[in-house]
Amino acid sequence: MKFIVAFLFAVISFSACHASAFTDREVERSLVQLDNELKHRDRYFEKRVSRLDSLKRERKSLAGKDTIGWLETTMEIAKGYNSFNNDSALVYYTKGYDAALEIAGRQPHTRLGQLADSLQAEFRLRRATYMSLSGFITDAVNEYEAVDTSRMGPGLMATYHESGRQMYSFISSYYGGWLETYDYWNNRSIESQRSLLPLLDPAGDKYLLNLGEYYYNIREYARSREILLDLAKKIKKDSPTYAIATHILASIALTRGDRNEYLYYLTQSAIADTRQATLEVISLQELAGVLYEMDDKRRAHEYISVAMNNAVESRASVRMMKTTELLSMVEEDHNSQITLWRTWMYAIIAVLMMCMCALIVSMFFLRRQLTRVARMKQELQDANQTKDVYISQFLSLCSIYMDKLKQFGKLVNRKISAGQVDDLYKLTKSGKFVEEQSVDFYKVFDDAFLHIYPDFVDKVNALLRPEERIVLGEDEQMNSDLRILAFMRLGIDDTNRVAQILNFSVNTIYAYRNRLRNRAINRATFEADIMAIGSLE
Repeated sequence: MKFIVAFLFAVISFSACHASAFTDREVERSLVQLDNELKHRDRYFEKRVSRLDSLKRERKSLAGKDTIGWLETTMEIAKGYNSFNNDSALVYYTKGYDAALEIAGRQPHTRLGQLADSLQAEFRLRRATYMSLSGFITDAVNEYEAVDTSRMGPGLMATYHESGRQMYSFISSYYGGWLETYDYWNNRSIESQRSLLPLLDPAGDKYLLNLGEYYYNIREYARSREILLDLAKKIKKDSPTYAIATHILASIALTRGDRNEYLYYLTQSAIADTRQATLEVISLQELAGVLYEMDDKRRAHEYISVAMNNAVESRASVRMMKTTELLSMVEEDHNSQITLWRTWMYAIIAVLMMCMCALIVSMFFLRRQLTRVARMKQELQDANQTKDVYISQFLSLCSIYMDKLKQFGKLVNRKISAGQVDDLYKLTKSGKFVEEQSVDFYKVFDDAFLHIYPDFVDKVNALLRPEERIVLGEDEQMNSDLRILAFMRLGIDDTNRVAQILNFSVNTIYAYRNRLRNRAINRATFEADIMAIGSLE
């Protein structure tokens, strides 16, 4: 394959000494047109699938397999899969052949049976053609040669020779590296085409196409070119006939050494194939090989990739084989370019990674600083809030006791003025007044403390063993145990001072503390755990 591509390039390179009918600008314009058509490849593909789906619905709506309409629609579906999906084409040719054979066997002497017999021969011939495209060469030849031609009319005979020409041509494509075998099958293709020409309408496009191709195959290039140029002028540029005609014209230009004409017609052939969603193609892969040798690596890689996808989707073994050979050449060069670019990319990525790492480290430290500042700010806000609460509760407590002290002073004055000194003595000696004030103090203290540490009771119980946890009464906010721990949390660890505030003896405070420590889950860290309640982390 490499030798063939190199030979093609050598031939077209010789064209520098020859005037061409096409300028470089026209060739480039044609290539740009092909690039644009390939972008719409999926749309053309969907259009062809939609057309096939429509035929399938029509076939399904027919009454049954005993109708010629059903067989003819099956033939249309199978032909629709030609050069599009070879496996599906073979499936429908086989379905049609089996049904037609069954009808012809049941009604051999009726008009329906005769039509079915003719159709089963056509199904079989076309199936043989596309079996060779899938690589079943022996089966295809046996199938083709088993067809009885003794009772064929001119129309079916034309189909017979047309199928033979195409089948032998496909088979010859497998033997490009074996000249003797290639010539054998190619000559059989030429013979079939020679037999086909008298059976075609001389005014028809099919006749002119086959005649032009026949003259090309027997190397009468001037006559072939003249016929095919006239044909190309009058047919649609998106038809399969135009694709074949322009491909042959490109091959003729190659023999003449006209590079621009060769590229132009090869591109036009590829455009027509693309518009028809023809997947079993040779023009695009051939064009990719030439552009590769001309150092247009971008297009070469794109075209050969599309050609490979086409070959895989069409299930055409011969095209996959040839495209794979060319793809290996293009991919090798493409991979070397990718390797070079990858090296540069890795170097750039390495530099970017270093910059990114430096940026990440900077952002990390910046984030740490910002987090620290935010935490300090929050701590300050919390401290200010706690301070405000402390001050508010302290002022409230002071206000209450100033008021109580004022009331107590008035009471003392009243008692002394009234000469009720004994009553005053009894009031102060009984301790009832102090006890009442202590109750009020506890209520105010409990409210203030739990406002600052709302979950203090739960936190304390979490430090105690389950069976030793503190259970408060219905209307009780805190008890003596909790108040002693509350003073500890506030940093008041002077036992005498706590005893004075709570109106307990010093020994009582010691006893409470020891009992609470003994109830703790962890006695050693109990006091530190109390101090940690509500602390900022």
